[in-house]
Amino acid sequence: MNYWWVNQKQTYRHEVGEGYMWSPKRQQNGQKHFSYEYIKHIQPGDIIFSYAHAAIKAVGVAKTHCYSFFKPTIFGKAGENWGDEGWRVDVNYRQLAEPLRTMNYIDRLRDLLPTTKSPIQHANGKGNQAYLFQIDKSLALAIARLIDGQTVDLVSGHYIAEPDREANTIEVNVNEWENRIETAITYADDLTKTEKETLVSARRGQGKFRAQLLRREHRCRITGVNKPEHLVASHIKPWRSASNEQRLDPENGFMLTPSIDHLFDKGFISFENNGEILLADVADRASMERMGVIGKGAPKNIGLLTEGQKTYLDWHRRLLLLS
Repeated sequence: MNYWWVNQKQTYRHEVGEGYMWSPKRQQNGQKHFSYEYIKHIQPGDIIFSYAHAAIKAVGVAKTHCYSFFKPTIFGKAGENWGDEGWRVDVNYRQLAEPLRTMNYIDRLRDLLPTTKSPIQHANGKGNQAYLFQIDKSLALAIARLIDGQTVDLVSGHYIAEPDREANTIEVNVNEWENRIETAITYADDLTKTEKETLVSARRGQGKFRAQLLRREHRCRITGVNKPEHLVASHIKPWRSASNEQRLDPENGFMLTPSIDHLFDKGFISFENNGEILLADVADRASMERMGVIGKGAPKNIGLLTEGQKTYLDWHRRLLLLS
């Protein structure tokens, strides 16, 4: 279990009210930022302290890993300088009856704060400017004791988690995102009926995209399965993130078995340009071994790649791999 502090001043009402966290993937200049990189390391069951307007106002438990998702339109002007696609984590929040103003307790918390990348200032307890911070258990417990016994139990791991009624929220949300894009394609005035049908079929790895990809890729690069009926036409740059041209480009794909397609599409694995297999930091190693990605008999390298595949994989490693 890990512990996180998220600053949600501008977006608190939306994120806590609807049960998620969302951050850009990169800064406006295209550079990485530690805060946006941290979100990729959140795992289900991690504890999250939500800070807004100089106080911790809610405590949450992460429901999912981080996944790529469009910027919520409800953010409005609060997110006008952010990219259209960012990182999302679904969270079960509990809003506090009495928010905890950290400035009032800085003398108790100061010695427990990180020396660098601290969520609040050592001198006065005011919040520092960044979206997400990682904190250790000692600080998390100190904060919990200032809140209530329920939070202490949560941070200590002494609680019974409620059943998740939406265990597959990632699939539900991503499907909703893709449905919006498909609807936009369906009603686009600048596309013919045939073009619309071709683009929509590519979403499901069918039609022209699959046919052209099968001429290049005859087997799953990891499992070796070579029967077309057991393979998925998988986009490297996902259909939801791609342009119409990229959605149909056979260079933008691999034929993969369904389990490997899942790992690749969700950013748990990727590939170097030399064919080396990359594992995300949050990927469960035992599961990876059972799925044939690592361990005895697993390939170390997926083989030669085209220049087009390398270009798309550069995007995948930078903006989808959870590492």
